[in-house]
Amino acid sequence: MDSTISFFKSKGIPVLEPGQPAYERAIATSNLLHRFSRPECVVQPESATHVKTIIKEAKAKKIKITIKCNGHSYAGHSTAFKGISLDLRRMKQVQLDMKSPIKTVTFDAGCQWGHVYGTLINGGHDGFIINGGRCPTVGVSGFTLGGGLGPFTRSFGMGSDTLMEADVVTADGKLVTVKESDDPKSDKGKLFWALRGAGGGNFGVVVKLKLKVQELQNKYGMVVAGRYTWPLKADPGSKTLFTPDIIATMDDFYVTDWPNKITIDSNWMCNIRQNVYGIRFTVAFDGSKSEYDGVINKGIKNEELKAQLKRRVLPEKSTRFLYETLASQWLEETERAYPENKTYELYSSFMFTKDNKDIIQKVTATIRPFMDSFRADFAGEQVSFLVTWIHSGGKATEKKPTDSAFFWREAVFHTYVTVEWVDKWMERDMRLFLAKVKKALRPLSLNGEAAFINFPDRDFPIKSHERAYFGDNRDELRRIKQIWDKDNFFKWVQGVRLPGEPEEDAEEEEEEEADKTDRLAAEQWESYKTTDIVKDLNELADLGF
Repeated sequence: MDSTISFFKSKGIPVLEPGQPAYERAIATSNLLHRFSRPECVVQPESATHVKTIIKEAKAKKIKITIKCNGHSYAGHSTAFKGISLDLRRMKQVQLDMKSPIKTVTFDAGCQWGHVYGTLINGGHDGFIINGGRCPTVGVSGFTLGGGLGPFTRSFGMGSDTLMEADVVTADGKLVTVKESDDPKSDKGKLFWALRGAGGGNFGVVVKLKLKVQELQNKYGMVVAGRYTWPLKADPGSKTLFTPDIIATMDDFYVTDWPNKITIDSNWMCNIRQNVYGIRFTVAFDGSKSEYDGVINKGIKNEELKAQLKRRVLPEKSTRFLYETLASQWLEETERAYPENKTYELYSSFMFTKDNKDIIQKVTATIRPFMDSFRADFAGEQVSFLVTWIHSGGKATEKKPTDSAFFWREAVFHTYVTVEWVDKWMERDMRLFLAKVKKALRPLSLNGEAAFINFPDRDFPIKSHERAYFGDNRDELRRIKQIWDKDNFFKWVQGVRLPGEPEEDAEEEEEEEADKTDRLAAEQWESYKTTDIVKDLNELADLGF
């Protein structure tokens, strides 16, 4: 590795090594399950030429590469545990074109959505939206290449649906540009198809993307937005917070035929850490306040919730929405990244459609007792259990499953469950609890298996993750993998495989959740040699840390 690091430096590529404060910052993660990740080095390319050099060298030396755009992977897929962390965050140029007939924004793959939204804010472009993420700190490329759910998915489709062009450094170190205008039967056309929903880390390193800028329907460039947490308190003598009337209200909410111009996310919270119990609603509406009130009056039956959802919103210019509403989320995410606020986290995702009321009722009826048991069993602990319903559907459902790699078009709610805890001793209990939740909810997900690659579950059995993420598109993705990465250089634990690649025996994959407790951290620790620890501590001491 020393010769490789020297080679990168000779080419003017920034390299960070263990013991350097910048290295420690670059590998930092808010999820303590990955606290011992120690790649041999972090490379931070500043151009596509740098990326080409890195890929050629790593492939020639058979060094593992882990691509990192901003490190938001729920399962730690962007966190390097060995080899090279390819950190793209120095590549963050953005170009907004509002003068051409088709308005576009072109940005480097190391950008965060806040960088991209800033071009609309600074230019005062009210009435226009870039179909990106809810959280300004999320990396643009991971979001887009996985499908992408945003505040206006229902109005404009998945984030990947607005992708027009991408620059990709392939496994042989070449830079190729693929476009929506490419012949879909050509190799480039197939790669463009694959990037829209399965592009993250499978076929190359995406270094630049171009998206279409979307125009809102509201002629004044206004957005109605807000957030309300519906607090829940148990009745005297009752053990449940989620009473039958609350469940009935949510059942109606999830099967309502909402207009495409409204998005209402909901988050069921059993946050024992902060003593917060309730359902948080986050609203974005492309229209006027009077229109919004009419939609809420029609769609919500519960009078208390109806009144609060109308009261807790404001009409505002779309640039103000991007700046204030999303900036507040930016601050929340930034605070979560501070060392004193780090937690251990596990996630898993599911997909549901509003068209099957029986399924929705089974889902809410399944979640309810888990909320109650979590609250009772872990009273006084620094833990939380969250069920987040991201509102999708609308325009996202209009394309066919085979129009892009994103397969689960009928999904109207992308639901992910989260358990968080502060003390590492709680991992076994949290894993066992989450395993029960997953076992109960997975059969209710689309096709009994669907999951969203942007909300990945690291504990998916190896044999089933391709079906869960890519559905019936998985075989075509394997064929495209053969075209663009026949040596499987871009291989990762939940990536697209090559055609005919052997799968582990299903019986060998089965593992008790208790057996996974502390396994990842222990493996990382064992690979972190004592001599390296001493070296790091000595170097940090010399630097005054």
